[in-house]
Amino acid sequence: QVQLVESGGGLVQPGGSVRLSCVASGRTLNSLTMAWFRQTPENEREFVAVFHNNNRRTYYGDSVKGRFTYSRDSAANTVYLQMSSLKPEDTARYFCAAGPNMILRSLRDWQRYSYWGQGTQVTVSS
Repeated sequence: QVQLVESGGGLVQPGGSVRLSCVASGRTLNSLTMAWFRQTPENEREFVAVFHNNNRRTYYGDSVKGRFTYSRDSAANTVYLQMSSLKPEDTARYFCAAGPNMILRSLRDWQRYSYWGQGTQVTVSS
């Protein structure tokens, strides 16, 4: 069983930054695909970022590319999402998700992930 706990959300002004953290327990990061998704106010679940264990590359959703940075600390079993140049349309509940090692075309599919954190709200507003 994998448990995920996110933290770091809050109210941020447009153009500001915030860092989210997700601590995983139960299995190590090297045995999991760890991704970030977000649920918009319109209730759409959108892919944000993921690290692919097989090729050691990070992938981002088009709407966040160049503004968000995914990182990980294997010793702490923690992944991070550094969010910069935030826009009001980034307002969402952000979720950390974990799944098995998977092929490239599955990485952005939220249905491939078995474990989810409780989410953390990020609101971008002046």
